[in-house]
Order: sequence, then C-alpha cells, then structure tokens
Amino acid sequence: MKQKSTRQPIWLPLAIAVALVVGIFIGSRFTANKPVAENDRKLNAILNLIAQDYVDTTNLHDLIEMSIPEILSNLDPHTSYFSAEDLQAATDDLNGSFSGIGISFVMVNDTIGVVEVIPGGPSEKVGLMPGDKIVMIDDSVATGPKISNSEVMKRLRGDKGTQVKLGIRRQNTNKLLTFTVTRGDIPVNTVDSYYMLDKNTGYIKVNQFGRHTYDEFITAMASLQEEGAKRYMIDLRGNGGGFMEMAVLMVNEFLPADQPIVFTKSRYKRDDSEVWSDGNGSFQDAEVTVLIDEFSASASEIFAGALQDNDRGLIVGCRSFGKGLVQKEFVLPDSSAIRLTTARYYTPSGRCIQKDYKAGALNYEKELVDRYLNGELYSRDSMKIDKSQVFSTLHGRTVYGGGGIVPDIFVARDTSGITNYYIDVVNAGLLQRYAFTYCNNNRASLNKMEDYKQFLRMAPSDDALIKDFADYAASNGIAPRWYYINLSHDVIVTNLKALIARDIFGNQAFYPILNRNDKTVQEALKAMNKHKAAFPITE
Repeated sequence: MKQKSTRQPIWLPLAIAVALVVGIFIGSRFTANKPVAENDRKLNAILNLIAQDYVDTTNLHDLIEMSIPEILSNLDPHTSYFSAEDLQAATDDLNGSFSGIGISFVMVNDTIGVVEVIPGGPSEKVGLMPGDKIVMIDDSVATGPKISNSEVMKRLRGDKGTQVKLGIRRQNTNKLLTFTVTRGDIPVNTVDSYYMLDKNTGYIKVNQFGRHTYDEFITAMASLQEEGAKRYMIDLRGNGGGFMEMAVLMVNEFLPADQPIVFTKSRYKRDDSEVWSDGNGSFQDAEVTVLIDEFSASASEIFAGALQDNDRGLIVGCRSFGKGLVQKEFVLPDSSAIRLTTARYYTPSGRCIQKDYKAGALNYEKELVDRYLNGELYSRDSMKIDKSQVFSTLHGRTVYGGGGIVPDIFVARDTSGITNYYIDVVNAGLLQRYAFTYCNNNRASLNKMEDYKQFLRMAPSDDALIKDFADYAASNGIAPRWYYINLSHDVIVTNLKALIARDIFGNQAFYPILNRNDKTVQEALKAMNKHKAAFPITE
C-alpha cells in the first residue's frame, strides 16, 4: 500500500499531562514544557500533602492507580490506562502467542474441564487429555464458586520455561493424577474457521485483527481458492478490532491500484495519513461479501467501510459498533501504559463512523442496549442513521457517517426458536456443559471419527439428542417444558451438534454446522447470487 503522507505521532500535551498524574514515577522529565511543569508541581504537592498530613496512612501507588482511569474517562470512551500486569494480558492475544500450557477449558459445575489439548503443546507432551478435570493448581484447590475464568487463566499462564503442577481427575480412574507442565509459547489463531459454503463460495471467520491475522487470512484464502472458491464471505461479526494495519493489508488484496483505503486526521495536519491500495492484491477480481453486526468495531469497520466506499463488495448484517478513533500506546516508566486517542480515521468517502460520546461514558456504554430496546436489531426502519452526514461511494451510492457502518443489506436478528426455555439453558451455560459431558462420556468412539461430517452421520437422531439434553437440563434445575422445547428444537440441536463437534475437532468444525441455520449467512448467499453480475457494486 502507498502512504501518501506518512506520520510519526508525537507526545501531545494532553498525553503528557495525563502521564504526569504518575508524577511520583516520572519526576521532572517534562519540565521543559512550562504548563506541564506547573501541573507536575501541583500534582506532586497534592501527593506530598496526602503522604505527610492525611489522617490515615495511605498507599499513594494505589491512589494513583485508581485516579488515572477516572481522569482519562473525561476524554473519550477509548482512551484507557493499563497497569503493567493488565497490559501484558491485553496484548498477548493480539501478539499472536502467549506462554501457557496449551489447553482450552470450560467451567463445569465450578470445575475446570479440559475441552481441547493443543497438538504439540506442553500439555499434550505430558499426557493431558480432553475430558480431564483440573482440581489442583500448584497444590492449591482449583474448584468451587470462587474460581473464575480470569483467575484460571492467570494461574495457568506464565513465563516460558516455568512450570505448573496440575492435579487431574480422569474418568477412568479414581486416583488423583499429577502432571507437571512446563509452559511454552502457544499460538493464538485469529481466523477461527474457513471452509466452502458451496462449490463457489469460501467462508472465513475472523475473530479479531491480531499481529498475524493477515498471514492467517491469506493462508485461508489460498486454501479456499485451491478448493474452487471464486467468491468469498468474510465474517466479522463480533470482531471488535485490533491492529489497523492488518485490516489495511486485507483490504488491499481486493482493490485495484490507487484506491483509497483509510485516512487518519489528528490534532496536527502534518501528522495526518492516507493509505492507498498498491495493486498487488491477489483477489482483485473475486466477489466479496462482509458480514457485520453491532459488535463489529474499529479495524472491522475499516475493512468493511473501505470495501463499501469503493463499491467493491456487499456489506450484510446489522449496523456496526461505530468506533472511529485511533489509539496510540504510550508505555510509562513502570511498564504500565496509556492508550491515548491521537487521531480519527475516515473511510474512503470521507466518513468518520465514530458514534457520539458527548453524553458521557454511561450513555455510550448503553447505546447497544438502546438499539435492542428501540427495535433496531429487528427492523431496518428503526435503525438510527445520521442523515446530516451524507457521503457518496465511488459509483455514487449514498452512505452515512456518524455512527457505524450501515449495511447494504440489512438482516434482522433471527428470533425463531428463541423461547424462555432456550434463554434459560443458554444463561445457565447448559449447552456447553452438555456438549462437554457428552464428549467425555463418548470420548473413545468420538476420537475414532475422521471429521465432523462423519460425526454428523453417526450422531444420535435429533429427537434422541433433544430428549437427552432435556433430561440433562432437568438434572441441573431447569424443568422440561416441551411446548417451548419443540419450538426451540432446531436451534438447540444445531448448537449442540456444533459444540460437540468443536470439542472434538476444533473451530474448523464448529462454524460449518452452526452456519447451516444462520440467517445472516443464508441471506448473504442469496445477495451474492443476486449481485453476481454487478461487482463492483453499482446500484
């Protein structure tokens, strides 16, 4: 891609002022700036007064840690502070790997159940198996209502080369098994699944934009192309963003040379940037459709907006989140960091799709709830569109700014089969727990299956599966109500089969089953067939 005006973001005075809240750590580094130096003296004077004269003994470090987020909250919803520990956890997944033991787990009845043991990972090497239950971590009990997912992750992850001792309960023995696992680098995939939807259409699910997403994406695209794909469906639903660079590289694969991808505008014009396609993309002639929903944000919106504004692909689903702010990470002397908003990004037509945040953090956070209450997820007519921000795509279609990407084809939230019974079992986590229990009870036969297609052929009948699940739910406190169970029959069975297949074969098996009854996927396929002769989009 060509950047017509490169920029190197600078320390804005605001960034410096905020950083000086931790003046006890930073000292006089910025005294060359008189206003900042004055604030530095004032803040240090306050901290000294508290330290010397406050009625109770106070931990200044904790006080500062609590104060920084409060100060930053007055700027915008996406400027944020991370302690050193939180920063490491927040960046692990985006960096594409972390040090851990190489398992996926679920909490089942306050117990850690091992769902997947990553091939070649540290746990597989010492003999951990899917279905194992972790009851001890380093001689401490790891069961009970107080154990949480975040606590488990904190205790299992650690520096590469360090060890963790696990106490394991396994179905085939009453003896407590002990394994010592040496932590190692664990890859984190951001492309969950890719497969052929039909003989011409490749489907790719991208869960976030991490450091290696582009490489994963190209691998998936090339594999689908070898299988005969001539068009592609990119599923960004639930994708909250990540590295903008990855989205830019992915968009570039679909655009001819010299097409705009994204612009950024900051406080100083000299720091603005423009990114254009370089014409080296491998899929410039392929049809592409992008699926979005209200949780698609930031880099997802850059990807969707660039294709939409260049009339290069269809956008299908619900209005996206609406995050058009760019954050730059500034690491502080104690290895904590501030992710400060330093620019706004604009789609090729000139749209900034950032939704309004002037009403305060609380209103900003509940905006998605308001969409639900206002009926936007169920009717296009209820969609909030700022018609004062009108823009035009490359071929003259009207698009709007100021609140997310409005899809070309709206698909209402599918409520078929969503009964009170279904909601109850979902909220109790019984679908996942049943799938784990089913796999645990049938592990020997399931492990002999080659792929999810064989599982579907050999799985119990739908009626037998739903009956077994209803009995399981009843044993866990949710009484069977067969009128509602019958209404929810298809959605429960589909989810159970997808979850069981995922426990056996991973995410590659999950989405091909789940998407069979996915209304958005099916509507997108219909739209691709309708617009087959109209790529790039010109309507």
